[in-house]
Amino acid sequence: MYKYIMDRGKLYIIATPIGNLEDISARALRILSEVDLIVCEDTRVTKKLLSHYAIATPTESYHAQSSRAKENKLLSLLRDRKHLALVSDSGTPTISDPGCRLISRAHEFPEEISLIAIPGPSAVIAALSLSGFSASNFLFLGFLPHKKGRETLFNEIAQAKYTVVFYESPHRILKTLASLQDHLDDTRALVVARELTKVYEEVKRGNAREILTYFSENPEKVRGEFVVVVGPTPSLENRSK
Repeated sequence: MYKYIMDRGKLYIIATPIGNLEDISARALRILSEVDLIVCEDTRVTKKLLSHYAIATPTESYHAQSSRAKENKLLSLLRDRKHLALVSDSGTPTISDPGCRLISRAHEFPEEISLIAIPGPSAVIAALSLSGFSASNFLFLGFLPHKKGRETLFNEIAQAKYTVVFYESPHRILKTLASLQDHLDDTRALVVARELTKVYEEVKRGNAREILTYFSENPEKVRGEFVVVVGPTPSLENRSK
């Protein structure tokens, strides 16, 4: 049975650093150097990591606009017992990332393809760990929609009895904080984590009004990648202590 499994093609889902290139496991580096092909969201981004660790494995792009023909090609390689690694530009694949399509299709061939997760960095988990909020239950929203459904989501966040976490871009963070200020009262705490694991990493905790004021008064800090964590209602937070 063991030999049969070893003879399958393998698709490794590998988490890569979200900023600091040292944040990658020895196992991930070994597999990246051993597989036949690395499937990347953007080969240019991944090659910076590979070059840093002198890994010469071939790469091929796979992103939100990739065709079904590209998926078929990758699946054909796996079914031909090749070993592939799937990575995103940063963090864990399929978390706000298109890799889930390929993984879902690979599940259609359980006798031919093994899927193996190599865990590691995730901006969601890093921000939650820094927030100090209960994460026994939390809701991850990815990137909020720009228009349709946006108001509904803010209403849901305001009513949530658990921690809510989402990503935001520097172009929309002030608008998002203003919306949170409109929907949350001053007793509701949140954390904004910026540029996690990078040189200018910053974590601010307070209510929406306080954090909006801080970033409005410091426009030079409205840069990079943001994770917003909205804490649960104070009554629930108090019960968890």
